[in-house]
Amino acid sequence: MIPGVQPKVLVKLNDSNELVLDEQFLTLFEKEVMSHNYKLVRERDGLTKTSRAVKWLEFDEDGRYKADFEDIAVGRSLLMSPFGPSFTWQTTSVTEIVEQREDYIKFTTENSTYELFKL
Repeated sequence: MIPGVQPKVLVKLNDSNELVLDEQFLTLFEKEVMSHNYKLVRERDGLTKTSRAVKWLEFDEDGRYKADFEDIAVGRSLLMSPFGPSFTWQTTSVTEIVEQREDYIKFTTENSTYELFKL
């Protein structure tokens, strides 16, 4: 690999004609995946997102960012991988907290029901 250049995602066909990741890329990618601490699953279709950290965002009446928090509350949106100008996933506002434990939250938003697991 050339230093300072983002590596390409390399895939190849295995003996069963299935696409698999190149061993070198897999080694690098596994380090990134293993550092994820949260898993979000959308109930209706099983959509799954992972993240190293999460934030709960609050918006004002005009829909502009107001503040962020470590804890869930009705009216806040979940933001996953909040480390820069891009992010993994953001939900609409929470309308109900169905169940909450130290390592698990089930909540409903304006348009979906989610389960958030702390890994």
